[in-house]
Amino acid sequence: MTENEKLDLILTKLEKLDKIESDMQIMKNEILGITNEIQELKQKVTSLELHIENATDKNIQLLAENFVELTKKLNQAIPVADKNLAYEVKVNYLLEEVQSLKEELAKLKNKIA
Repeated sequence: MTENEKLDLILTKLEKLDKIESDMQIMKNEILGITNEIQELKQKVTSLELHIENATDKNIQLLAENFVELTKKLNQAIPVADKNLAYEVKVNYLLEEVQSLKEELAKLKNKIA
């Protein structure tokens, strides 16, 4: 191998090293950017955690307390609704019976006349 070939080989290797260094610098910059984004995400998550703890949890507790009260009121109203349903069934039965009696009465009147 001649001196020129050796120098060309060394030059090629140095160019490759320069390219590797350049690529490494680009990677360092990208990693720095990712690190900054992760830090921003951490801050947002912390903010969300605080909001959930301070606002959402309290609102859920209020809703749960009101739900208990509404359930009690509904349970008090259900017996009244059950009685209304029973009366409705009875009235429907009586209406059918009256209709049947009207028809029988009309038949009897026709037989007599």
